[in-house]
Amino acid sequence: MTVGAKVILIPNPRDTDAFIGAIRNAKFTVIPGVNTLFQLLLASPAMKDVDISALKVAIGGGAAVIRDTSEKWKALTGKHIKEGYGLSETSPILCINPMSVAEFTETCGLPVPSTDIKLIDDEGREVAEGEAGEICAKGPQVMRGYWNNDEANASAFTPDGYFKTGDVGMLTAGGFVKIVDRKKDMVIVSGFNVYPNEIEATVTAAHGVAECACIGVPSDKTGEALRVYVVKAPFAEASADDIIAHCRTELAGYKVPRQIVFVDALPKSNVGKILRRELRKLAEG
Repeated sequence: MTVGAKVILIPNPRDTDAFIGAIRNAKFTVIPGVNTLFQLLLASPAMKDVDISALKVAIGGGAAVIRDTSEKWKALTGKHIKEGYGLSETSPILCINPMSVAEFTETCGLPVPSTDIKLIDDEGREVAEGEAGEICAKGPQVMRGYWNNDEANASAFTPDGYFKTGDVGMLTAGGFVKIVDRKKDMVIVSGFNVYPNEIEATVTAAHGVAECACIGVPSDKTGEALRVYVVKAPFAEASADDIIAHCRTELAGYKVPRQIVFVDALPKSNVGKILRRELRKLAEG
């Protein structure tokens, strides 16, 4: 809007026909969305009729961008999806992959200008490069605090003023930030930490899988067990045994899900973000 560019608003991204109708001849240059939105577009045969000749960048956020989705998007458009990261409390961006990076990095990029990122362990100590820790941020876009909620503010900030995001990440070579997962979504299997993002990325790449979501459920044997809810691709054949066999070739043994549940659809927010908390409620019920 700052440069007077045309903006196309999509009131209902689940209505794929209307969505594609709105962008078919728009010659859009930028398209932002969550991973599930790009998957939805890629699954539509009508997408081949969309004029993508002016596309400069696709930006993914709200949830992890899966490599398989990005590679399929590049095959269609010639552009990888550039992942960014932020929260409502950071209005809203902290990191993004630079425009100069042509490949999919499996990271959410570098901190934006004037933004400082550090990763800490449960004791508040900074972790080394390559180690996982809670992402903490300081910058002009970070909120000053929750309104009239001193208790929440006391736990939301470090003693030196960094906002604690609740997300687990690590720093890769060159200072790129890689999101591991939400701290509260971590599953502990036989004493090992397992992050659903990694499991979901692996299962999504399996033949016949359109999308999926992973949660932890109670287990007498391992404390928690991995359960993956799977939506099959249209007309695809995919069995639980096939998916588990695929996971065995890609994941360590304790990360292989033993419970595959096929569903017609996954619960999502208004912008298409998969809601694991709703699946946890379903599992408890």
